Amino acid sequence: MTILPFPETMSVTEASARGVGAIVRAASEGHDIVVERHGQAIAAVVGMRRLGELCELEADLRSAALVLTRRATDNGRRTDLDDALAAFGFERAELETELDAELTAGRS
Repeated sequence: MTILPFPETMSVTEASARGVGAIVRAASEGHDIVVERHGQAIAAVVGMRRLGELCELEADLRSAALVLTRRATDNGRRTDLDDALAAFGFERAELETELDAELTAGRS
């Protein structure tokens, strides 16, 4: 299984014979290279442009997964801030008083 469309594949021995410089040059020119050991893919060499594309795709997939998860679990009920504070044992006035005291102490 590979996530790279139509990569060039080669064994570790072939990669060693070809040389790092040649592999890096090919990757920088847009050629994706998969290195295999005993027929199993163990490494991929891709150019920075391709790596950037893969990173963008990963971020998009994470965002899509978050949206779908929220959509699937949203029951439409919303919680008021004061109710949330009360659930944790706080009151808004108490927190505001503490914050004002800290701000005042910070100015001194």
